[in-house]
Amino acid sequence: MIKNYLKIAWRNILNNKVYSLLNILGLAAGMAVALVIGLWVHYQYSYDKTLPNYGQLYQVRRNFNSNGETLTFSSTSLKLADALRNNIPEIENVAESDWMGSHGLKVDNRKFYLAGAQIGSDFLKMFQYPFIAGNAATALQDPYSIVLTESTAKALFGNENPLDKTVRVDDLHDLKVTGILKDLPANSSFQFKFVLPFSYLEQTQSYVKQARTSGFGSNNFQIFVKLRPGISYAQVEPKIRDIEKSEPESTNARNSKVILQPLSDWHLYSEYKNGVASSGFIDYVHTFSIIGLLVLIIACINFINLSTARSEKRAREVGVRKAIGSLRSDLIFQFLIESAMITAISFLCCLVMVILVLPSFNSLTGTPIAIPYGSFLFWMMMIGCVSLTALLAGGKPAFYLSSFNPVKVLKGSMSAGKSKSFSRQILVVVQFSCSIALIISTVIIYKQIKFAKDRPTGYNIDRLMATDMNDDLDRNYVALKNELVQSGLVQSVTTASSPVTDVGSHGDIDHWPGKLPGETVEMGYIGISDDYFKTLGIKLVAGRDFITGSKADSNNVILNEAAVKRLRLKDPINQLMMNGNQRLRIVGVVKDALMISPFAPADPTMFYPDKGGNMIYRLSANIPPHEAVEKVTAIFNKYDQGFPYGYRFVDADYNSKFQIEVLIGKLSGIFAGLAIFISCLGLFGLAAYVAEQRTKEIGIRKVLGATIAQVWLLLSKDFIVLVVISCLIASPLSYYFLQSWLLKYDYRISIGPGVFVVSALLAITITLITISFQAIKAALMNPVKSLKSE
Repeated sequence: MIKNYLKIAWRNILNNKVYSLLNILGLAAGMAVALVIGLWVHYQYSYDKTLPNYGQLYQVRRNFNSNGETLTFSSTSLKLADALRNNIPEIENVAESDWMGSHGLKVDNRKFYLAGAQIGSDFLKMFQYPFIAGNAATALQDPYSIVLTESTAKALFGNENPLDKTVRVDDLHDLKVTGILKDLPANSSFQFKFVLPFSYLEQTQSYVKQARTSGFGSNNFQIFVKLRPGISYAQVEPKIRDIEKSEPESTNARNSKVILQPLSDWHLYSEYKNGVASSGFIDYVHTFSIIGLLVLIIACINFINLSTARSEKRAREVGVRKAIGSLRSDLIFQFLIESAMITAISFLCCLVMVILVLPSFNSLTGTPIAIPYGSFLFWMMMIGCVSLTALLAGGKPAFYLSSFNPVKVLKGSMSAGKSKSFSRQILVVVQFSCSIALIISTVIIYKQIKFAKDRPTGYNIDRLMATDMNDDLDRNYVALKNELVQSGLVQSVTTASSPVTDVGSHGDIDHWPGKLPGETVEMGYIGISDDYFKTLGIKLVAGRDFITGSKADSNNVILNEAAVKRLRLKDPINQLMMNGNQRLRIVGVVKDALMISPFAPADPTMFYPDKGGNMIYRLSANIPPHEAVEKVTAIFNKYDQGFPYGYRFVDADYNSKFQIEVLIGKLSGIFAGLAIFISCLGLFGLAAYVAEQRTKEIGIRKVLGATIAQVWLLLSKDFIVLVVISCLIASPLSYYFLQSWLLKYDYRISIGPGVFVVSALLAITITLITISFQAIKAALMNPVKSLKSE
């Protein structure tokens, strides 16, 4: 019997090639979108899950009470690390860390700048990345040791065994290779090419030695902990929450509560509100999960509409089958078999589509996702999804077709009726409501990105470059700066403790004029050298800049406008503030500059005289950038012969802040286009069906004098009405959800009526283009042919 059902299903597919093709193509496209999004979502949830003891690993964070507002920081103190290690028995391991950016590694003539970290000796016991050589217990015991990843070892030593060989770091110290790790997977929260013991940092950097003996307020490091087996965070939380309050003299410690964030939340829940990890990348994961489901539903609606619309073609078959004794359950089973066959063929086409688009998708999203052909669970899930899709898509047509009365069918009095036509119209409205909502969302996302990109940054990023300082560059800085400027290649040079597009350090101001009882202000700290504001193009609005080479400015600071506003200083020049035991005098005020988020207000920031580790310089306008970089490279290599010249353009760093929003905008646009395409496939099929059903009516109208335009309007107006209704439904729904999305940005657009009008016109235009082919084809048909059977 099943073999007979399969034969009939195959014959029906071949006998209705156009409609079968529309069904298969639409369903395949919908399934491909759902599968690609499903693989992407699975990848986002897979971060770090290959690590043993995944559920027991946490990062230590601080909730800081800033005048009633809870701010969450990942920066912590070494005193806190020692307190957790010594006083909380439920914690098995504690590892301090400093993620130090790129540093120079050299073996003979092989020289590279690579990203690394300095970590506590327990780190590799906690985060058990696989070792190729060495082991976690001993790899970081010696302060002058280094652990390399496999690719780094290959780059430095070729095919030699690197274990126990030496690597020169920053042209300062020779470190012994004590371990080789497998390269970290792309879905790892940590990404590094080498690690050094934290004890190396303590032995070579005086500020770290000092931080070990400083209080809880010296928050410059990151701490990770591993709880003992069977211990939950709920058991530990009461013991660690107020651990810093043992130092009541520190404003920072007194207002801080210690919390732990589980490893499972690091990637998806990175944004804290009122001390709770409530959002982050998870918002986009949820959004695209819904989009994938909607696109699949749109494809299923196509199948339902086209199958029920063609019901009269199958009516006599159903009548004959029922007349010779077929049960309704047999007919339902037969139609579900047909649905399953079309769905299975669609799934095969879907796999081909996914294989073809995955390379481009991975390039766009920066992910390495692939179809897991060897996963039994994947194929079981695919079988389940295909079966569910077949049931969703084929259920309604199966029950509808099997319900026909054989007497009415065989007498020729069977009619689809207005109710069935109405149900199809509802489904079309649902389809286009979803598609139009996606169009509106795409437009709003792109407008928000453009709005933020066009926002004044407060500094000039054109031709601005940055290079990480090392000891050679630091030692030769004055000579290097002079030669760069004298060469005419560079307009101005400076250094800072933070990159141009970030603020690397924050601290508390404890006392200032007009301070309220118990009030404290946290602001960014940036150490700068001569010509900083000149090089960046930040304008001074009051007071003066630091005096070049003057020791008299050692206790003077310059604030930005946001800091002045936050401190409520009406006349800030020469006002005094206290930072711990240090008394600071305000000598200048500069315009706000967007150094963290282009979507948020500028952070209150204090600038103080210091020589930082970031060298910043602006290329001259009269030399092409590529030519200038070539010549600047030669000058840098003259003063830093140990390592290759490394640089980055600040505009690229700034534009990277839009990376997530740009990605979401591109994906929304792609999926909106696919949703429209799938909807139009169904609309094309329905237009063809309507034209076929009204062939004789059109013939009569043409005989009575109807023009081609009148016939076109006759066939088009019903579909246009449905699309207009879809626009009216999609617009308020889109407004509600997009307004909620925009609220996460302090600097955002307002949604006006224009976007809804443009989206509606676009949807109507696409609809007219889709149905006009069938409408004009019907209008041009010779009425003699359409009426000859009468």
